[in-house]
Amino acid sequence: MTVPDDSFIEQIQASKQSDSADSKLATYETPLVTVDIVIFTVLDNKLKVLLIQRKSPPFAHMWAIPGGFIHTGETLEEAAERRLFEETNVKGIYLEQLYSFGKPNRDPRARVITVAYYAMISSDRLKLEARANAENVGWFDIKELTELAFDHLDIVHRAVARLKERLKDSNFAFQLLPEKFTLTELQRIYELILEQKLDKRNFRKKILSLGILYETDETKMEGYHRPAQLYSFTERQKVLMYEL
Repeated sequence: MTVPDDSFIEQIQASKQSDSADSKLATYETPLVTVDIVIFTVLDNKLKVLLIQRKSPPFAHMWAIPGGFIHTGETLEEAAERRLFEETNVKGIYLEQLYSFGKPNRDPRARVITVAYYAMISSDRLKLEARANAENVGWFDIKELTELAFDHLDIVHRAVARLKERLKDSNFAFQLLPEKFTLTELQRIYELILEQKLDKRNFRKKILSLGILYETDETKMEGYHRPAQLYSFTERQKVLMYEL
């Protein structure tokens, strides 16, 4: 059974107060540890992030990224996967560690250090459901975010910056695409994340020269033009080394 966050913190604080006053450990701060998860997708031709609306204080009813405290014996990765599922019903996706955030007052209840994770995924692969400490869940345009609970806006901004870096040196974009896609769809992913227009001819020439795509025997209609060729990655995890 999951212990509510506030009750958990109260138990920890009571335990610390009962420690011997002359204990050498009393001179050191004992922070709590959480995990937070930034999930990106492309929806309605926009880069969006998954947010939950908090049920309880602090920051009740404010939007935040999914996350929570780790359990005894859990690895950070296990805690991130569990908490993401508990709050959003999302599971079975690859999470990559982003950064640690530990400003003293980032959580008004106690000293809390969080380890953030991030991932990209096609939104049609997820069935969102608000659960646990979330009263709502949804996708939000990263360009329209103005305020989030805790320091979560800073965490999202850091994740976007990392996303841009990863897109330039790996095929990280495959997580946002279906198994088969057009070169136009692939280029659109790059442009949305990098926030810049790419030359169509140069992009296609560079991507095809890398040998990481293969033509399928299928096509797809795009607008009123002739059907576009569908491609797939030769290896969904292979490094691209794509430099713009």
